[in-house]
Amino acid sequence: MLYSLFNHFNDVLGARLFTYISFRAIIAGIIALCVSIWFGNWFINYMKRHNISETQRDAKLDPFNVAKKGVPTMGGLIVIAAILMPCLLVGKLTNVYMILMLVTTLILGALGFADDYIKTFKKNKEGINGWVKIAGQVALGLIVGLTLRFCPAVSMNETVTHHIENNIEVFEKSPEIKSTQTTIPFVKHHNFNYADLFTWTGENNKYRFGWIFFVLLTVFVVAAVSNGANLNDGMDGMCAGNSAIIGIALLILAYTSGNIVLAEYFDVMYIPGSEEITVFLAAFIGALVGYLWFNGFPAQVFMGDTGSLTVGGIIGVCAMIIHKELLIPLLCGVFLMESVSVIVQTQVYKFYKKRGQHVRVWKRTPLHDHFRTSVEQVLKIDPTCSIKFKGSENLHHETKIVLRFCIVTLILAAITILTLKIR
Repeated sequence: MLYSLFNHFNDVLGARLFTYISFRAIIAGIIALCVSIWFGNWFINYMKRHNISETQRDAKLDPFNVAKKGVPTMGGLIVIAAILMPCLLVGKLTNVYMILMLVTTLILGALGFADDYIKTFKKNKEGINGWVKIAGQVALGLIVGLTLRFCPAVSMNETVTHHIENNIEVFEKSPEIKSTQTTIPFVKHHNFNYADLFTWTGENNKYRFGWIFFVLLTVFVVAAVSNGANLNDGMDGMCAGNSAIIGIALLILAYTSGNIVLAEYFDVMYIPGSEEITVFLAAFIGALVGYLWFNGFPAQVFMGDTGSLTVGGIIGVCAMIIHKELLIPLLCGVFLMESVSVIVQTQVYKFYKKRGQHVRVWKRTPLHDHFRTSVEQVLKIDPTCSIKFKGSENLHHETKIVLRFCIVTLILAAITILTLKIR
């Protein structure tokens, strides 16, 4: 709103500041931080007054007997409100990428809220049916993928070069095209086009199949990262801390992709209009940092699926928009570890159960729970269980586990950013 207002009154003192992405991004981050803290305080007090809290988490497997009774849930509403407010105020609401990010926030926020509502008010720990949750994520992935395919405002320039002409720096761009190309990390002067996977279908058909693959990949990335963030949300400050670090890395990548000078310098594809995602991501980071004010140990509020599904979806959609999805396994390595640990644990347990054996790969999953659970605690519940990786006998408090996971994410984020230069 303010962007359109000041853009209309361009001659007003200070109005031109709103034409600068860096200025609007900083303002968005500050507003999000303030809204998150102010609204978070009101939200927590409201939930406590009405005695609305998550069903007590199981503390039997926690060696430090950390109970989570009476802590309000659905704290993701704090994050969502803190993202939407600055984006509506200083964001360019006609920008297709900003619209996609806002739609992502609202759809996954609604999906997560429905899940938390059933768990909290209906006292059903299962929440909404798993297939309904997947269907919602798939629908969002299709919306994003098809928009990137068919919207006329979506385009990219594969290469940008510049030269000096009459003492003026002139930039030359390759033709604006719609493309299924993506950045290959650590490889210079080379993007990978998904259409090349289908050259066997013929020159005319390979691009059609390339776009089908791109849309399906978008669905997969959105669902995978969203669920990965959901699994990571099991300790105070864990998901918010990791996601804020990931958000900073994505902000740098998005700003680079949307700035013609930096795109040419780092030799990455230039995506006109994608710089607006920088404003959204600044709000995203500010909202998460403000939320950590209340979510750090001991937590005063839980994010719930309202927040974790939304946060993960935002990360996935952003990566697809700026064509950096191949960096997701590196950047979101912690989410990947959490997801793989659950999948492996489940499949191994089912495999051996058919043979009358109880076998676990780790003591507990998601992986972060493995480090605070003793073998004795597991055997009390399942005396016949065999554990493949018992790990160290030294158990850790959740604050140390969260800190170490965030350090790992910080290292992975730094390596992700370095892929701009190390190629």
